[in-house]
Amino acid sequence: MDAINVRDLKKTYAGGVEALKGLTFSVRQGEIFGLLGPNGAGKSTTVRIIVTLSSATEGRVEVDGVDVAADPVEVRRRIGYVSQNTTVDFLATGRENLHLQGQLYGHSGAALDNRVDELLKLFDLESAAKRVTQTYSGGMKRRLDVAMGLVHRPKILVLDEPTTGLDPESRAVMWRELERLAKDGGMTILVTTHYLEEADRLCDRLAIVDGGKIVAQGTPNELKATLRGDIVQVEIAVGHDAEAAAQLLRSTPGLSNVIREGQTCSAQAEEGAHVIPKLIAALEAAGLPVSHVAMSRPSLDEVYLSVTGKSFTKADAAGAAGPRGPVPAAMRTAKPGAK
Repeated sequence: MDAINVRDLKKTYAGGVEALKGLTFSVRQGEIFGLLGPNGAGKSTTVRIIVTLSSATEGRVEVDGVDVAADPVEVRRRIGYVSQNTTVDFLATGRENLHLQGQLYGHSGAALDNRVDELLKLFDLESAAKRVTQTYSGGMKRRLDVAMGLVHRPKILVLDEPTTGLDPESRAVMWRELERLAKDGGMTILVTTHYLEEADRLCDRLAIVDGGKIVAQGTPNELKATLRGDIVQVEIAVGHDAEAAAQLLRSTPGLSNVIREGQTCSAQAEEGAHVIPKLIAALEAAGLPVSHVAMSRPSLDEVYLSVTGKSFTKADAAGAAGPRGPVPAAMRTAKPGAK
């Protein structure tokens, strides 16, 4: 049985805004599964439905075999959830935050004390346990967020953009913590991210989400293997016809999947090092001077470009600046016994 099973998930907001357009994926027990996509792709909407904070317009979601629409209280007992925005009480200490979270799940006494001690040690927060959390660094607060999601020993951990806003060092620490939970603790982890490097490094498998749809899924290596050879990028000098350059690339033997974005043309090349000199010469002869050329091995960025026809970075920036779907008011952890 899969830990999470999502089938034909759709979400339409008032006014006809389609946030999700039929997502289907499953998360295997004990793996780290990623939902990778730019801002506004529908990742957080998907997570909110999985953790029972929102309802689907159509489709079915099962968590550990439990239908989230039919029995949301039981789903909450089985999952830990860490939202994009911290739920840490900045006026309480680290230990007090963990105790409060445990009490919300009905735990108390020596068992809760022992669990809090265990988590403080696991996330390297013992020395700061008695400090008010407003004095914590961003990385410490995020580690405390994850610890709070684990107080009740859930089988499945769901994290929405867990490393957003962290510096590279803190992000790497978080990756190690999550890898340890999955490898040593046998925990199933679903994580959303818009960091390509994070998805590549952290996830056993991932689904790329764009515009409310899954456009590709598999292991990072499987996805990159769909693009054979090298990725060649040529930037045409400003004031010259980049579309004419793209047409020339499309007619060049050894190149495929040509995509133009602004003055930059990208293509797959079986032998990039051999093609580039000939390509530059052909462009120059056609009166299309090249201002920059680059060659690289396929990455998740190129996979996204290949399946969507647009740059991940530009799509992410556009999603961050553009209109977003409605976000629920304060997201507070629901006590499992409460309706």
